[in-house]
Amino acid sequence: MVDVSQKPVSLRHARASARVAFPPKVFGALLEKGSPKGDLLGTARLAAIQAAKRTADLIPLCHPLPLTHVSVEFRTLPPDAIEVQCEARTEARTGVEMEALTGAAIGALTLYDMTKALDPGIVIREIRLLEKGGGKGGGGSAA
Repeated sequence: MVDVSQKPVSLRHARASARVAFPPKVFGALLEKGSPKGDLLGTARLAAIQAAKRTADLIPLCHPLPLTHVSVEFRTLPPDAIEVQCEARTEARTGVEMEALTGAAIGALTLYDMTKALDPGIVIREIRLLEKGGGKGGGGSAA
């Protein structure tokens, strides 16, 4: 692990996203009827939050961080996609980019898992950091 003991503790935040693209007939059915496995967005939201909290357990050499906030939002992107956005915050010596990225990725994987029986053509794409701030770099957009 990188030694961050000399860095000051500061408020840090990051926001990341992932897109899940569905075949058009599946997307329409999801919007109309929901997932055959149950509460699609509620389940994906909880999975994303849990993943952000467990990032250091999942990614080697990632610092365990005391998260002070994790939020997950979903945007419908016609004609065929749902975007998962995950935001994480902490007061720590290192940033929360990996927590936000992990949350977005696991949220997307959960959407996939809950809908995969409908069609094998579902695709997860564009997992990316949208914004980070705090620490030495201050704030700003990553995009």
